[in-house]
Amino acid sequence: MAVTKMEKVTLISDKRNQERILQAVQGIQNVEIRDLYQNRTNNQWVEKYFPDTTIIDKEAKLSALGNRLKDIQEAIQFIQHHGDSRQKKLHLKRQELSLQDLEANYSEENFMNKLEEVLDLKEKWEQLTEKRDRLEEEEEWLLHWQQLDIAPSMYASKTTIFEMGTVSAANFESFKEELSKLDDVYMEEIDYTPKQVYLSYVALKKSVAAIEEIAGKYGFNKETYPYEQNPKEKLQETKQQLSIVHEQQKKITTALGQCSGYIQEFEWVEEVTLAVAEREKVKERFIHATYLIVLQGWVDAEEKQNLMHVLNETVSEKDIYISFETPNSEEIQQEVPTKLKNHPLIEPFELLTEMYSLPKYEEVDPTPWMTPFYLVFFGMMVADVGYGLLMLIGTILAQKLFVLPRGMKRFVKFFEILSVPSIIWGLIYSSFFGQALPKELFGIRLPFPILSTTDDVNTILILSVIFGLIQILVGLFVAAKENIRRKDYLSAVSDGFAWQGILIGIVIALIGAMLIKNTAFVYLGAGLSIIATLCILIVPIIQSPSKVKGAAKGAYNLYGLTGYIGDLVSYTRLMALGISGGSIGAAFNMLVAFMPPAARFSVGILLIIALHALNMFLTLLSAYVHGARLQYVEFFGKFYTGGGRAFDPLKTAEKYVNINHKKKNNK
Repeated sequence: MAVTKMEKVTLISDKRNQERILQAVQGIQNVEIRDLYQNRTNNQWVEKYFPDTTIIDKEAKLSALGNRLKDIQEAIQFIQHHGDSRQKKLHLKRQELSLQDLEANYSEENFMNKLEEVLDLKEKWEQLTEKRDRLEEEEEWLLHWQQLDIAPSMYASKTTIFEMGTVSAANFESFKEELSKLDDVYMEEIDYTPKQVYLSYVALKKSVAAIEEIAGKYGFNKETYPYEQNPKEKLQETKQQLSIVHEQQKKITTALGQCSGYIQEFEWVEEVTLAVAEREKVKERFIHATYLIVLQGWVDAEEKQNLMHVLNETVSEKDIYISFETPNSEEIQQEVPTKLKNHPLIEPFELLTEMYSLPKYEEVDPTPWMTPFYLVFFGMMVADVGYGLLMLIGTILAQKLFVLPRGMKRFVKFFEILSVPSIIWGLIYSSFFGQALPKELFGIRLPFPILSTTDDVNTILILSVIFGLIQILVGLFVAAKENIRRKDYLSAVSDGFAWQGILIGIVIALIGAMLIKNTAFVYLGAGLSIIATLCILIVPIIQSPSKVKGAAKGAYNLYGLTGYIGDLVSYTRLMALGISGGSIGAAFNMLVAFMPPAARFSVGILLIIALHALNMFLTLLSAYVHGARLQYVEFFGKFYTGGGRAFDPLKTAEKYVNINHKKKNNK
């Protein structure tokens, strides 16, 4: 398969059908809505025929929907944080259903009552929490002064002063000694911590100046006592108030316990609200006339019949006009999005292409060309039957037991497919969790290892380079094929076939000189390479108006041969990573084998599981990253440019459910 062929769809209908049409289009998730107000040549008809259309102000509605989402999320979080443990597990189970079922199967009135109930409990909880924090702070402060058995206001008089405060523990003794030298001061230590001393003193007002000088010298910090009761009485009152607050919060927790199932309903409505918000965002892109709407979008050519069927189910055929157009050259260059469509076994590998860059609309999709090589390379770098079986079983169970989000499902399918070459190469290398496979099973002699990671290192190295050479030749073939499709035959020769000729010629010459010792092969290979080299030098001269510049360009292009040598060297990582992963696994097995029997079958079991889990993670990560690098640098660079704009259909967020318009499930 390749890049999907797109068509421009135009929908015209009565304005009263707007919401139903948008819901139907959103439900199939296969139409990208065009912005008819963008300054494009193919939008000039809008101003001509609809000069006085209604301007949609989406901000007010989106703001209201945003506030609704905020309230829902706050309610869910409140139940999660303060509800009982059973409630926290009652999330909406992911399922597949149609958008119509999603939006129909809930009661707005019932939802609003429940939301207001939870938000009211939340508001009360926050008020109580604020009060509790204040009381706890008050309690902590009073604990330091509870030994002060009088209220400071009792000492207010015309001739005396009362002060209370703190001084650092390091300065306390010196401060106390200085105050003791004054006859008309009485000081009392109230509380002590390793850092501070809490104290109070009574003195005659005539000594204030001397006392304040000493206080400033030793860093005495005055504190104000704001209560009428003495600290012990106030502390008791504060504790009683705290107890009341705790009881009130317990009642709220109990009330939350009666909100069983609220999280599921709130998540359901959140999904609905997110879907409505997406519809609101696109309303400003199409025409809102007095009595009708005009909407345009891009749709997969293979899905247009499905679109027509869904719309005709939603709106009477006589109430809607639908037309399809093939994009013109200007639209292809500026606007048409890229959507990939491949065989189910190849489709998961589209994520690698998307990570690099999507192809332009009329460019080749590299995914089908890349997939066979990535399978071989990944398997060669993991190369362990045990790791492959774990991948296979884990991914199959994940898909059978759970309804996964679409992105995760594709990722899981990706590793399910990759588990097969991992097992195959594990058999070739005879590796099962780092252990060699048995030589004989049930009296049958097994052929493993086909390649030994200890005795056949050079063979594996050569095989890695051969795989690399094959991929490079395929990349050059695709480059030539694409140039032929564009009728650029000279570039097909210079950018594709000529380089293939050089590389194949060198290989033939090397085989003749080193393996079969045949000079005819050497001359054949050398001749092929020379002819191909001349093509690379001559074609730019033919293409360029300036023959000198063309010759210089040809010479520069020929210098690219060094890059091909570097590319081939890069493929040696297939050998290095394949051998290293198995060797590390074997080392872990040996480490546990050296442990005493008692430890080996207790701690050793846990240790070997943890070590192999780590090795498997690092091996899969290395294979994933380095396999992708070989595609991006050594392969894509031969024929692929990228830079396409991703197809962005009107769809739902699918935060909690998967939308499938073919599903007719109930809540």
